[in-house]
Amino acid sequence: MGDGSGGMSDVTIRLISPVDAEEMAALIRANREHLAPWDPLREESYYSTEGQWQVISDSLRAGNALPHAIVEGGRIIGRVNLSNVVHGAFQSANLGYWVAADAAGRGVATAAVAAVLEAAFLTYGLHRVEAGTMLHNVRSQRVLERAGFERFGMAPGYLKIAGTWQDHYLYQLLSENWLARRTDAP
Repeated sequence: MGDGSGGMSDVTIRLISPVDAEEMAALIRANREHLAPWDPLREESYYSTEGQWQVISDSLRAGNALPHAIVEGGRIIGRVNLSNVVHGAFQSANLGYWVAADAAGRGVATAAVAAVLEAAFLTYGLHRVEAGTMLHNVRSQRVLERAGFERFGMAPGYLKIAGTWQDHYLYQLLSENWLARRTDAP
């Protein structure tokens, strides 16, 4: 899947698989310090190949998540996830993403989010995708706003990040708004 931005056409996403565990673990270990301010505290096993195999397998087995690898030049450089996927009358999911330190600030997250939204709305048939960012995570807020998300609130103590309950801005994007933006694009 491309991103439709023209500038990051070599950035793609694909569903992650347990066979990606070794590459994912190495990437997470190499970016541990970079990711620490944005992640919950993790058990040491999370950073191992076995730990990543378990995380990926559990996520796929649960059936309510669609974890994707962000790939550039044939190597994984991050993840973009649709989690808490609910079908039925709700047709919704939560969006989360991260990129390696050497991929940050180059439009990679923007491209990956664009690609996963295309999958969310066209392939998976979702109606709404929601996301949250810590109040000071301006880069992530810009990624969401570029993708067409609108901020609809602030949730105090929303997620426990780096050992502290953090307030988050909440964002949403509805399929009809996403589709309208695509049709209006030049």
